[in-house]
Amino acid sequence: MKTGISKIAERTAAAALAGVLAAGMLSGCGNGKLDGTKTVATVNGTDITLGLVSLYARQQQAYTESLYASMMGGADYAIWDTVADEDSGETYGEQVVSDSLEQIERMYLMKEKAGDYGVEVTADEESAIAEAAAAFMADNTEEAIADLGVTEEDVKTLLELRTYSEKIYDPIIADTDREVSDEEAQQSSFTYVSISALGENLTAEEIEGTKANAQEILDKMKEDPTADMDEIAKSVDDTLSAYSGHFAAYEGGDDDSSYPDEVIEALRGLEDGQVADEVIETDSSYYIVRLDEKYNEEETESHRESIISERETELYNDTLDQWLEDADVKVQDKVLKTLKVTDNHKFTLAAEETAEDETADEESADETVVEDEADETGDAAEDTGDAAADESTDGTDASDAADTSVGDDADQSEDAGAEEGNEDTSSEGTEDTGSDAAETDEEPETVSDEDAAAGAEK
Repeated sequence: MKTGISKIAERTAAAALAGVLAAGMLSGCGNGKLDGTKTVATVNGTDITLGLVSLYARQQQAYTESLYASMMGGADYAIWDTVADEDSGETYGEQVVSDSLEQIERMYLMKEKAGDYGVEVTADEESAIAEAAAAFMADNTEEAIADLGVTEEDVKTLLELRTYSEKIYDPIIADTDREVSDEEAQQSSFTYVSISALGENLTAEEIEGTKANAQEILDKMKEDPTADMDEIAKSVDDTLSAYSGHFAAYEGGDDDSSYPDEVIEALRGLEDGQVADEVIETDSSYYIVRLDEKYNEEETESHRESIISERETELYNDTLDQWLEDADVKVQDKVLKTLKVTDNHKFTLAAEETAEDETADEESADETVVEDEADETGDAAEDTGDAAADESTDGTDASDAADTSVGDDADQSEDAGAEEGNEDTSSEGTEDTGSDAAETDEEPETVSDEDAAAGAEK
């Protein structure tokens, strides 16, 4: 089972085939050469080379570092040497290696089962894969290839496996139950103001003042339930705002909201346009709520599609899990441990836009370059290109791979410089996921490789 940071790697790393091929080991980091010809595992008698797992793992490492650099705004960060499992002492670097092997195992099983689903890799696809693999080997230095421990055959194999995994996705999920009842899907929409009653330095008098503000907003809304709740809230306290949200209309319906039970219970007793009679008090906040639509068509249909998508993902993952459970898998742990992902062996990704084709018939494409960065100072901070986007299935377009290379000039890397974060907009009609939802520091949660990799055609 994949955990922690390895999932983020899978989500981002599989976004483009060019990135897959570009994420090779970089020279000059002092970690020595990897013997990629060794067999690290067998799946139903088929050998998996260490070089193949190395290529996949380094690709994940590079994209994860790109994502973190973007999120951290260039600040120092450490990933791979951080302990992910306190009980076992396993680091995130060790996790990404073991999870990379598991993903390769799954892809081999997808290839093995492809015939059962009428899936094959065509001669044209095989030709494109061969050309892309040859281009990758030609574009990268001998030192980079040796450090990565990869052969041209490994590159071809990874591209072929990704092609199978992308093409088999739809046939696997074809039997998904897509019937979703109205009761299960129906979403209601509402508008609310939430006023926090928590704070280490809040006195009893201040808490009473907060409750009084909530009551004043409620009284004004009762006078005119159609009023702009955001304007009313700001007339009482200019730091307050109204938000919109949605929730499952019926108890027992599929509900992914995080609003307090007291709020949902009150809302389910209202009719369209009705304001709750009383201020709703929770453990941490006071709420004033108005039910806007018991049946919100847009949110209901969106939720219906979300339910179907979740079912597809569940069927896909369950199918692959069962294949892996039934397979005869043998892992050479000593060989696997020679592949190490650490913080002092980093990657820099720079996304560069190619020149427009002279015929004007071709669109400009993103060229992903992986560049050498010798981390002799031990500084973990890096500026990188934008991380690949989140995708739904594992895709390939082998012809894109010819544009990739491993470079030696770390100065060419682009500064991502972008800090990511969630921000609530202070206006009525803006959706908030629930003011009482706890914000916790936890392991980065991502999807599996098969859920992450449809973006090869970008």
